[in-house]
Amino acid sequence: MLNEPTLDRLRTMRLTALADAWRAQQEDSAITALSFDERLGLLVEAEWVYRENRKLKRNMRAAKLRLSQACLEDVDYDPKRSLDRDLVRRLATGRWVLEHRNIVITGKTGTGKTYLACALAHHALRQGKKAMYRRTSRLFDELMLAHADGTYGKVLARIAKVDVLVLDDLGIAPLTQMQRHDLLEVLDDRAGNRSTIIATQLPVEQWHEAIGEPTVADAVCDRIVHSAYRLKLGGPSRRKHKETS
Repeated sequence: MLNEPTLDRLRTMRLTALADAWRAQQEDSAITALSFDERLGLLVEAEWVYRENRKLKRNMRAAKLRLSQACLEDVDYDPKRSLDRDLVRRLATGRWVLEHRNIVITGKTGTGKTYLACALAHHALRQGKKAMYRRTSRLFDELMLAHADGTYGKVLARIAKVDVLVLDDLGIAPLTQMQRHDLLEVLDDRAGNRSTIIATQLPVEQWHEAIGEPTVADAVCDRIVHSAYRLKLGGPSRRKHKETS
């Protein structure tokens, strides 16, 4: 029978959840009546759930989602939003991540683009994937610093490994030559290998003008749009609705 030295060994091996679950079993007469295999299965399940929850929390912190509580279950399908419920349900399966497909979310300011982008990334995290959220302007700042301190390659490699990258507010300001180059570098690394969510006020038809250089714009669209699910949000600003409610 397990004793204190054995419990100490379990904790030394970082099997804390298993040790705690075993202690709980000793206090439950219904559990002690189960077979050895059934009790062992419950102990392993307790440890597995504990580790999965820890991994999710760790990945959530690393993702830095702007809206960390956003989830697909709370998405509003008000008809005014013109949000395709069937498409969102398909995206909830997570196959778009496995197939390295992208998502482009467009709509006027305040229509919930960031919420939906974060909800999709959050859902991917819950399915065991890694995600990263960046406002596009801040990503450019991060890459500019990386150019300066010699870590550019490392930063690109880190971004390239993330299963789901959320780029929010693309095209709010005209891009500089360096920003165009950096955007293409990021997307080129991910094309066909990882998934990217773009949230922007700009319709796809205006991307060429916003990017500013036809050759780079063609390359960006080729790497994002052609393999993307598109979600166009309509309706009035949800921020104004909240302020008046």
